[in-house]
Amino acid sequence: MNIALPEPMRAYVAKRVESGQFGNTSEYVRELIRRDQREQDIARLRAMVEVGLASGPARADTAEDWAELDAIARGTKE
Repeated sequence: MNIALPEPMRAYVAKRVESGQFGNTSEYVRELIRRDQREQDIARLRAMVEVGLASGPARADTAEDWAELDAIARGTKE
């Protein structure tokens, strides 16, 4: 994979590598991608929390709820 960067960005990346925090340009780019993946995961979790909060008040699980979850886990219920 090749990535074209304007000179100011190339210089910035080179400084980050020269700082010693990254061994080379590829390590720097991989870290940026991992950071973006974590941020996307956090955004998905936040969205799921918002959906949960908007779904109304919580209710206690019943024995039937647990039986249904157990059946799903065992593969005996769709």
